[in-house]
Amino acid sequence: QLQLVESGGGLVQPGGSLRVSCTASGDYYQIGWFRQAPGKEREGVSCISRNGGSTYYADSVKDRFTISRDNAKNTVYLQMNSLKPEDTAVYYCAARRTPYPYVSVTNYCRNPGRADYWGQGTQVTVSS
Repeated sequence: QLQLVESGGGLVQPGGSLRVSCTASGDYYQIGWFRQAPGKEREGVSCISRNGGSTYYADSVKDRFTISRDNAKNTVYLQMNSLKPEDTAVYYCAARRTPYPYVSVTNYCRNPGRADYWGQGTQVTVSS
């Protein structure tokens, strides 16, 4: 059983920055950040492969968000800059444990149902 623990959410003003972190209790193949706003479906925000060679960003966050990982700490980060009110959501970390069946990082991030394990979520609120 892989455990994922998120931290770093909070309240920030529009245009501000925030970094959320996700620490995994073990190995994973692909990992990423998903978000769900009230009344909306869960969507993939950004995902990364274990070796960091492949990343995906949703169009809505490109050039504003950056995903990174520290394998020594088994931690994945999402640096969020130029935050907008529409970024308000619960942000979840989710991981795929194995590479079988193979799917690309893009495919994984666009299909939250492919995740094997989920964190408890952290609230990010962008408001003045």
